[in-house]
Amino acid sequence: MREVDFFMIMYNYLFKTIVKAYYEGNFDEKIKELMEDDNINKEYLSLVISSLCGVEVGYSENYTADLKAAIKVYSSDHKVVSKVMECDMDCADINGETPCQKSCPFSAIVTDKENHTTCIDNDKCTDCGFCVEACTDGKILDKIEFIPLANLLRENTPVIATVAPAIIGQFGKDVSINQLRAAFKKIGFADMIEVAFFADMLTIKEAVEFDHLVRHKHDFMITSCCCPMWVGMLKRVYSDLETHVSPSISPMVASGRVLKKINPECKVVFIGPCIAKKAEIKDKDIIGDIDYVMTFQELKTVFEALDINPAELEEDISTEYASRGGRLYGRTGGVSIAVGDVIGRMYPEKHSTFYPIQASGVMQCKEILSKAQKGEIEANFIEGMGCVGGCVGGPKAIIPREEGRRFVNDFADSSDIKVSMDSSCMDLILKKIDINSANDFKDKEKIEIFERKF
Repeated sequence: MREVDFFMIMYNYLFKTIVKAYYEGNFDEKIKELMEDDNINKEYLSLVISSLCGVEVGYSENYTADLKAAIKVYSSDHKVVSKVMECDMDCADINGETPCQKSCPFSAIVTDKENHTTCIDNDKCTDCGFCVEACTDGKILDKIEFIPLANLLRENTPVIATVAPAIIGQFGKDVSINQLRAAFKKIGFADMIEVAFFADMLTIKEAVEFDHLVRHKHDFMITSCCCPMWVGMLKRVYSDLETHVSPSISPMVASGRVLKKINPECKVVFIGPCIAKKAEIKDKDIIGDIDYVMTFQELKTVFEALDINPAELEEDISTEYASRGGRLYGRTGGVSIAVGDVIGRMYPEKHSTFYPIQASGVMQCKEILSKAQKGEIEANFIEGMGCVGGCVGGPKAIIPREEGRRFVNDFADSSDIKVSMDSSCMDLILKKIDINSANDFKDKEKIEIFERKF
């Protein structure tokens, strides 16, 4: 067994134990029991447990009480990724570079030569989480927000789960989207909605943006939809391309904004395969739109802790509302297909001039954006995903990306609604936020709900 697998198993066991104890009402006793072993490094274990509870609490004689107090006053205003223990860089290659350093798109993990260790430069770090998966000895973790969320699920506040398009197939090849909805309700959520539905709304917006931005041979548009790592790269490294970037929010953020516009009392929790989404919701122009983020792997552990098996549940049926295009957002190229279909519908004379290109993974993202800077790119619609394969290749996906892509394709192709504009359900929801036709997507005031500032 690889060392990294050992630590993942250990963390999953600890998280499952904590969740189960929290729901069964013996949280205090279980934490004290975990901390009683004299053979463990109590400072390390306390930081791991704190991270698994979404907070930062160091070891003390009153650790359990301090931990509960921190959970009670939980605030999302904190770093997502942190080192829970120093390392001796034994994993470094012949050039002195560690796997976590090589994984970072922003060179945010630097070497402390004096102490022969690494540290995270918080000014450069975007909390993308690539280093969490790359660290071979489990000393870099991302915070898990489920325990603070569990408090909210116990209250009367309606909490809605919005799930990434990549979710299909993650919990079993025969588990339907309607069984997943039933599973979420067993946890305590009021409802579950596909983020693909909100991707459909952004697809129309992106098509309108393309018509506006791409009018001549050398014009091009960079979609900002979906991937926070792609957005971070554009902000920090390729900011001179900003004039070509669509100001669209991600489908995740759109889900929160639209649902809260319709029901200001509701809370919205996003579930996907991405650590970086935990950081995205903390951006100043987005904060408050999404309340919590969970990953697929975290959700799997919660299901196990609470003895919920989606495959055994009766389907909680919903009217069909998401389109083929919106569901394809879960894999590389999906955004381009969806936007291309709507361009063909709204601007048929421009469809033949729509020339998309996709970047899959950090290396391709850098390569394509560098070419765009130099004017060496022929495409006029640039789609970027930080993970190879897109969201199906996310660090917290459960199944291999090739398998995930196949599930996404099959689910999308089985959709009754093929193009986002054909969703009568979407028309009803858009009218509730005062968007009454496709032409309203040209109205800057009306589409402000779907935009952000770079």
